[in-house]
Amino acid sequence: MDAPLPKPEQIRLAVVGLGYVGLPLAVAFGRRLPTLGFDVNLARINELERHHDHTLEVPEAALREASQLRFSADAGRLHECNVYVVTVPTPIDAYKRPDLRPLEAASRTVGEALSRGDVVIYESTVYPGATEEVCVPILERESGLVFNRDFYVGYSPERINPGDQEHRLETITKVTSGSTEDAARFVDALYARIVSAGTHRASSIRVAEGAKVIENIQRDVNIALINELAQLFDRLGIDTQEVLAAAGTKWNFLPFQPGLVGGHCIGVDPYYLTHKAQQVGFHTDVILAGRRTNDGMGQHVARRVVRLIQKHDGHPANCRVLLLGLTFKENCPDLRNTRVTDIVDELAEYGIAVDVHDPWVDAAQAREAYGLALVETPEAARYDAVVLAVAHRQFVEMGTTGLRRFGKPGTPLFDVKGVLPGAEVDGRL
Repeated sequence: MDAPLPKPEQIRLAVVGLGYVGLPLAVAFGRRLPTLGFDVNLARINELERHHDHTLEVPEAALREASQLRFSADAGRLHECNVYVVTVPTPIDAYKRPDLRPLEAASRTVGEALSRGDVVIYESTVYPGATEEVCVPILERESGLVFNRDFYVGYSPERINPGDQEHRLETITKVTSGSTEDAARFVDALYARIVSAGTHRASSIRVAEGAKVIENIQRDVNIALINELAQLFDRLGIDTQEVLAAAGTKWNFLPFQPGLVGGHCIGVDPYYLTHKAQQVGFHTDVILAGRRTNDGMGQHVARRVVRLIQKHDGHPANCRVLLLGLTFKENCPDLRNTRVTDIVDELAEYGIAVDVHDPWVDAAQAREAYGLALVETPEAARYDAVVLAVAHRQFVEMGTTGLRRFGKPGTPLFDVKGVLPGAEVDGRL
């Protein structure tokens, strides 16, 4: 006989992984039902117990309001739970292949705690089939239980947008799915308790996995088109932003902008689907072409900056450039898969010394992740070029006059994000 699912009043939930995705989820559930926030990083647990979140996604007041939420780095505490939500990272390796090791490790940890009737829900971005092909066998092996008889699985992809205070967990429609009809209804009802925007129940886990991965591929491909056009218009001597403004007067023109494409989703997710495509013998021409274009934008920006320096009668090998911003997007401290480092590396190839300043970033984290020593306070009139790489509000509020003070007289200013008046900068995407 199949094991019964937990009744609503019996749910004791664990969120496994307390990063940008897991913490807001744990807080939302912790307002309504007994919730354990689990993470292997003891330092992270300690800061959360002090009601502090270094990612700045969850304020202190919200952490205090989650009265039923407890934190622990002790995997033994997971045995107290019967519903597990896995929100660990799914990065890519140096060869742009899916790195499933965090997901596999989390599955082993949860598998060791599973009891009959438990439910495991995955939120991490994967390719279609990964949950049932990779995670479920681990759960079965570690628990000694049988899938869809003794325990059940769901998939509800995360849609967190770091730094976005408008589109939050509760206000974004939640896609849900389950390994059986009853499990799918259970998962859907569970998320409906915390997501005011509503849910969309997919017909299968594979459909939900596919929906998640193509959400960001669609954006990636569209941005790649604009980035390719930006490179073309640069050669033609046309301002890309002026072209986009003119084209945007048509009602159905999509408002994508050129730029660096990094972060935990858009720059990573496409490689999960292309990996699965290769397994079934399908070559994803458009997706991979878009990835190549977007992965090359840092080098394109660096070369344009070098041209500006040369135009200003400077020799790159004798120059120092100030790069403003290191995070993958504005007004958040998230460094994951930032492509600003591509600009740093390419400028270094020309013998240019690069200083990086970012008031949102922890200097120790930048050093550990990328080997970069951030400049806390850039000197005035020191630099041969200034590059606005990330549109943090502190930089935008300085305006072009304030930003130019970092440079020597006549120093070129390049605006990667296109947030400054075009007539006041020397170059922009």
